Amino acid sequence: MRIRVKEITLDMAGSMKLITKKCFPNAVQVVDRFHVQKLATEALQDIRIRHRWEAIEKENTLLAEAKERKLKPEIEIFENGDTRKQLLARSRYLLYKTREKWTSSQKQRAEILFSQYPDIEKAYNLSDGLRKIYNQNIQKSVAMLKLARWFKEVEESGFKSFSVLMKTIMNHYSDILNYFDQRSTNASAESFNAKIKNFRLQLRGVRDKSFFLFRLSKLFA
Repeated sequence: MRIRVKEITLDMAGSMKLITKKCFPNAVQVVDRFHVQKLATEALQDIRIRHRWEAIEKENTLLAEAKERKLKPEIEIFENGDTRKQLLARSRYLLYKTREKWTSSQKQRAEILFSQYPDIEKAYNLSDGLRKIYNQNIQKSVAMLKLARWFKEVEESGFKSFSVLMKTIMNHYSDILNYFDQRSTNASAESFNAKIKNFRLQLRGVRDKSFFLFRLSKLFA
């Protein structure tokens, strides 16, 4: 029965790849798109977090100097009411979304953020560019060309986090490209796994595994 399996979606873990190869020798391995996109988002957030720590340090220095001189600290406030530290903290969620899904307040915050930090905008465009490659219904050969252009943009950006991502993609290149054959994803399995984890969290752990599995089957089957 295992020999008849034609395709398997998986993450980029080496152990999972080895298990899949031994258990399903005839199956084509497909790296799930959401694992790749997650790495791109984390690379973007890494740049935002670095700037946030710099803003926190700068604000702390400003407060210390004002306290020493017994003056009121002059903290910069942008037109949307955010300080620099708040701007970088509250921009976290808008960077996960495409521009079309931003709310009006997120659009305003993004405009301020990108004007103050052009490197974050460049990193956002890289992350969004990879997302758009996946969203297009294209053949594998076209995806190869688009990824090659994306690699060039990453090299020109000089971002270390995206360079690491690019090397990771290249190490799993053929399995990542296999996605564009059938556009298979294990999103449903990942969603169900999240539901199970949330259910287990509500129970504060599991003592009786058999009863736990029985409840899962009754709730989610």
